Amino acid sequence: MPETPVTDPTAAARLAALLDSAMDAIITVDEAQTIVLYNRAAERIFGWPAQQARGMSLDELIPQRYRGSHADHVRRFGATGTSSRRMSGSSVVFGRRADGEEFPVDASISQLDTPEGKLYTVILRDVTDRVRTQDEQSRLAARLAGLIDSAMDGIVTTDASQRIVLYNRAAEKIFGWTQDEVIGQPLDVLLPARFRTQHAAQVQGFGRTGVTSRRMGDGLVIHGLRRNGEEFPMDASISQLDAPEGKLYTVILRDVTERVRAQHDLAAFAAQASAIREQEKSRVARELHDELAQSLTALKMDAMWLREHLQSDPVQVQAKLDQMLAMLDGSVASTRRIAADLRPLVLDDLGLVPAIEWLVQNFSQRSGVACELDAPDDIELGEPHATAVFRMVQESLANVAKHAQAAQVAVVLRRLPGAIRLEVQDDGVGFDTAAPRRAESLGLAGLRERAQLAQGSLEIRSQPGKGTHVQAVLPVQEEQP
Repeated sequence: MPETPVTDPTAAARLAALLDSAMDAIITVDEAQTIVLYNRAAERIFGWPAQQARGMSLDELIPQRYRGSHADHVRRFGATGTSSRRMSGSSVVFGRRADGEEFPVDASISQLDTPEGKLYTVILRDVTDRVRTQDEQSRLAARLAGLIDSAMDGIVTTDASQRIVLYNRAAEKIFGWTQDEVIGQPLDVLLPARFRTQHAAQVQGFGRTGVTSRRMGDGLVIHGLRRNGEEFPMDASISQLDAPEGKLYTVILRDVTERVRAQHDLAAFAAQASAIREQEKSRVARELHDELAQSLTALKMDAMWLREHLQSDPVQVQAKLDQMLAMLDGSVASTRRIAADLRPLVLDDLGLVPAIEWLVQNFSQRSGVACELDAPDDIELGEPHATAVFRMVQESLANVAKHAQAAQVAVVLRRLPGAIRLEVQDDGVGFDTAAPRRAESLGLAGLRERAQLAQGSLEIRSQPGKGTHVQAVLPVQEEQP
């Protein structure tokens, strides 16, 4: 407050005591910017004692870089005729302590015309702690914003009316909308139309529970909507916070399109694998019934006939025995074939490459299709890789015999660093690999199953009229010397 003429010594002492008891610094200067009033709070803040400060230029309390602009500011203020106002608007101004340290102050200025001339009074407060706290809060907010934007999961916050107030970079990538486009928009823009009403009701119900956070969808996959109109599955959790401006809901979400697709592929693969196993069981059961069971039944009937005619008709008995021996030979051959289909003994007896040679020869004899094998003799694999390669060759050749109408087939086996590569190429009719497969078409599914069980990869290339190329790469351990 400005200094006014006081003739009563008691009143003057009372006024001086009031000024010195103020918590804020009070400094009055004349038109020459010379300090004429300087209270105790100013002493504490600036470090200059009152006796030394009075008569000193105000520039001593202002940092060097601000002195010129401050003097201009005071002169312009004096010309306005305004009684008082905040200094520097809403921004913080700076003072200078006796030791040279700069510090932020919050200040207001007033002016008073007296017989001795114009007086300017500044009331100011040291806001170092407040500015430090604000700076720390700003840095913390910046770090939090950086953390939110660096998160791999999408983070979307809405207010109580379901309008978006926070939307990080991961959400931009997931949904396709930029932050500027969705801030202030209803959350409905990120949801398929058929889920919007249900979602709003669920959020309102969640808000009434008082629960801090929970998984959305009760463990089920929920769906979002991209900017291009594409729906996608996502895994999400929701939390709520009571803020001064109202309740806030934050959803942390992850695009699980690939995971859901993998689950669907795995389910389809499991169904195909189950169908293949059931088909194999049916085949074995049919062969046992059609061949071995019928042969055993016929042998039983022949044995009963022999018991009745053993003494009476030696010639027919001899003929019957010859028939029974032939039937037994056929049954033994069928048993060996069925056993070989279940477990290739030739693989155990001879090794991988000779076993594949046996497969190739049998294929050519049965189908009449020329087949060549290109494989080094020194390739040996342990289990389960040897059986996997043998079966994949067997199933590939079976597919060629059933569908390819080929004239030539090539089987190539190569040892790679840490892997084995198998290729089966035919010159048959081929097929469209993008076309949907028939439910009963299990040949390719069997190849994929064996490749996946061996933790390998399978590639099938084919075009109508240009044959089919099957390539499998299975990881195997390097042989130790």
